[in-house]
Amino acid sequence: MTAFQSLRVAAADLNGIARGKRLPAAEAPKADAALRMPYSALNVDIWGYDIEGSPLVFASGDGDAWLRPTGRGPLPLPWLPGAALQPMWMFGEDGTPFAGDPRHALSRVLDRFAARGLTPVVALEIEFYLSAADGPRVTPPADPASGRPVAHGEVLDLERLDAFAGFFDALYAACDAMGIPAGAAISEGGPAQFEIALRHAPDALRAADDLWLFKQAVRGVARAHGHLASFMAKPIAGEPGCGMHAHVSLLNRDGQNVFDDGSETGARSLRHAAAGCLAAMRDCTLIFAPHRNSYRRLTPYSHAPRHVVWGYENRTAAIRIPGGAPAARRLEHRVAGADANPYLVLAAVLGGMLAGIEDAADPPPAVDDNAYETDAPTLIGDWGAAIEAFAHSPATARLFAPELVRNLLLCKRQEHARFEAEMSDFEFDSYRDRV
Repeated sequence: MTAFQSLRVAAADLNGIARGKRLPAAEAPKADAALRMPYSALNVDIWGYDIEGSPLVFASGDGDAWLRPTGRGPLPLPWLPGAALQPMWMFGEDGTPFAGDPRHALSRVLDRFAARGLTPVVALEIEFYLSAADGPRVTPPADPASGRPVAHGEVLDLERLDAFAGFFDALYAACDAMGIPAGAAISEGGPAQFEIALRHAPDALRAADDLWLFKQAVRGVARAHGHLASFMAKPIAGEPGCGMHAHVSLLNRDGQNVFDDGSETGARSLRHAAAGCLAAMRDCTLIFAPHRNSYRRLTPYSHAPRHVVWGYENRTAAIRIPGGAPAARRLEHRVAGADANPYLVLAAVLGGMLAGIEDAADPPPAVDDNAYETDAPTLIGDWGAAIEAFAHSPATARLFAPELVRNLLLCKRQEHARFEAEMSDFEFDSYRDRV
């Protein structure tokens, strides 16, 4: 007998949104094998609309694919009593992986690492805001301890964390129940902004799964505590944005970190990996900043990277090589916003690293001081330009399957066109009776 009353079966779409079905417990055994869902469901836009002109919709009869279990679950959803989630991914009618599924995009890169006898060890950390549940925008919630709205940020302040202890206790309990390795939490620079790190594991696919599930847990637990949680890259003007940082090292077949040569600077393979990330970074801006709001975060002196540079212990650089014991030598990729799809982010990061290693590429000199003052190339600062750069980049073709590239471009071009067509209240109010 199942321990839940209802089961959700879902896969991540290109925006990282869970798309799937709800089953009564009596039908849960169907999910153990496979369920049918349209290919197009993983290629809708951010509002859930079909993509006009997509070959997955009318041109092909909007046909079904198979959703198959990822091998993890069913997972309890503690904020929804009696509910569970079965993570899935999509396969074609003949059993081949659907290249438009972002989880398969990451799996495809990991297969290439495995062929070289390398295993990425990945840890992700992500920032988010808690918000009052009754406002039209992200609005600082009331401090549960004082009842007064949170007025400002408190970097690494323990009292701010303790004020929201009920939320964090419930979140950690949910993560334990779901097998999500949630680690340290800190208070960040924005009002009711927090960061939680997920502990490292030698399974990048599971690390992306963990982050995808973690975002659902944060939002669900926040609702249960009378808050909303936002992973927008820049939800509040004038306040810090929210990032998703990826820490990566590589193990060889003997379980040794190939980035560690006993020195403080790390092995040559570390520099090759950094060079590969830098080479792909600008053209992959769309992966790291996939939404219109994403580009509000990528501004100078914002603690978000702006220039395509690397450095040792330098948080102003896009690629940071943390210090510490040589055995833990790793690369930290700091570009992605919290709003990005973790499967596509890791596919781009790991794919870039592997390309650099395959090419034995050398990076430019490391930046030791303020990277915001360098004259190095910058990330693309405009959503439309990022879409077109992704469309025409040799790096894109090397990192991603053509079907995924096509589907993502169709999705983002449709989203971009709709935003361009919409008139904001600010625009209308500014001009209505003054020009």
